Amino acid sequence: MNALELIDLHKRFGEHAALRGLDLRIEAGQIVCLLGASGSGKTTLLRIVAGLESPDAGTVRIAGQTVAGPGQAPLAPERRGLGMVFQDYALWPHLSALDNVALALRARRQPRAPEQALEMLRRVGLEAQRDRRPHELSGGQQQRVALARALAVRPRLLLCDEPLSNLDSGLREELRDLIGGVVREHGLSALYITHDHREAFALGDQVGILDAGVLRQIDSPRRLLAAPCDEQVARFVHASGPWMLHRSGATLLAPWGPLPPEAGSAAAGRAGDGARLYLPGAALRAADGPARAGEQRVTAQVLRCVATSRGAELQVMLHGVALRVISPAWQTPGTAVELCLDLRQALIYEQPAQARAGNLQPELERENAI
Repeated sequence: MNALELIDLHKRFGEHAALRGLDLRIEAGQIVCLLGASGSGKTTLLRIVAGLESPDAGTVRIAGQTVAGPGQAPLAPERRGLGMVFQDYALWPHLSALDNVALALRARRQPRAPEQALEMLRRVGLEAQRDRRPHELSGGQQQRVALARALAVRPRLLLCDEPLSNLDSGLREELRDLIGGVVREHGLSALYITHDHREAFALGDQVGILDAGVLRQIDSPRRLLAAPCDEQVARFVHASGPWMLHRSGATLLAPWGPLPPEAGSAAAGRAGDGARLYLPGAALRAADGPARAGEQRVTAQVLRCVATSRGAELQVMLHGVALRVISPAWQTPGTAVELCLDLRQALIYEQPAQARAGNLQPELERENAI
């Protein structure tokens, strides 16, 4: 049984189509993260699942139960068996941490509410702060209480709406790992909405890209990064490009020279003149010796060099495209640097019809909107 099924979901607000025929399935025990720009429909989708909004059309099923669908009144939020964690914590200010968690259990008439609440606070590392009220806790601690409250009732599905966006980066990583660990430890399922790529790829079993109410692609993090379904998704997951390609007989030519036969796999064999090349981050590195098997060595110009904990981060320009790579050595802006490109990982897309007709700008503007 799937933890969540969304079937042909539609939602409009006046002239704006927030969701357009969206389908989504979350398997039991799975964490699915949805990424998208502001206005892509992420929060609308979550509110429909939670019962805070009603779809104009389509069906919502939670653990096999239809909670919204044609010809029936939507099931009330409190009857859907959900746990919810939001970015603003939503804690009762006059209650202690323990009572905030226990309140949800008492509402479900759990006889051991205080003991269960304390155990969940212990699991999120807040047993010692159980008697503190929200204003006596840090932002990270308040979010731990909110997480403990959501998980204490053993929900059929956990909904998270950008729960870490108000926290600093170090604390975000700590709580991200905590959420993933606790959810998996209890065998729960979760729908997690975020705009943070690192968060989504680190936490999700599956990651979906939502754009203008359409789920463009949903896949494992590795697959999504390695094989974006189109240029819009490739740009959204920060693949570098595009470089225009030209065909000369059986050879595809990039701005720096011929591509090797294995470049881009089958896509290269089908690509016509004017196709566009992107490279995922894993296919780029600063040269630190001879090129490895499958790599092509090229020369780029250093625009900027920044010290980081991983080494010198270079911003370089390669034939009109700005890239970021980690270098083993500091490089002076304005100098040349050698890069190694693993073109076996190349992403090659056919030129859009608008571009072939000499009207590329509208297509590029639409891509940048995601």
